[in-house]
Amino acid sequence: MFTGIVSDIGEVVSVAPRGDLKRLRIACSYQAETIALGASIACSGTCLTVVAVAREGERTVFDVDAAAETLARTTVGTWTQGTRVNLERALKIGDELGGHIVTGHVDGLARIDSRDDFDGMARFWIEAPRQLSRFVAQKGSVALDGVSLTVNDIDGDRFSILLIPHTLAVTTFGGRAAGDALNIEVDMMARYAARLSGRDG
Repeated sequence: MFTGIVSDIGEVVSVAPRGDLKRLRIACSYQAETIALGASIACSGTCLTVVAVAREGERTVFDVDAAAETLARTTVGTWTQGTRVNLERALKIGDELGGHIVTGHVDGLARIDSRDDFDGMARFWIEAPRQLSRFVAQKGSVALDGVSLTVNDIDGDRFSILLIPHTLAVTTFGGRAAGDALNIEVDMMARYAARLSGRDG
């Protein structure tokens, strides 16, 4: 489990196809000795398992394998050397829950429809897939590229989010533009509520 509070921006160092898998090496500022083999790290919202970890110069690098389902459903399949990704370590018992409960199981791809910058902030309009937009509620939570965000307004399958300067600085959203694809995970409580009410189909 995660909270959607990004703790580092990583950089893809290499991508190596391995049959139906891709092995990605990601550089980060985490201390190598604190990353255990088998640990879960959310990489732009996608929960991936660490299969190797090492120090390379002054940076820590860790390897993850992305399976066919992950490559098809998320942006991971488009990552190349130099791609910047939001990173979050798995939640520990006793950690502060600063965002909302995020599983790291990406539901699909959303797309930035527009970006409007003002006063150091940025308002994004996001278009969600039709089958997911019904789970997005005004003033509710949504995870985009692993970032816990509050929904401001709804317009059909589109919704808006407002990012403050701090969020733009500590996540990859600072460099995002109209047309970019984003990993979206809808709020787990909204999904369960729909299931219990019989309106999840």
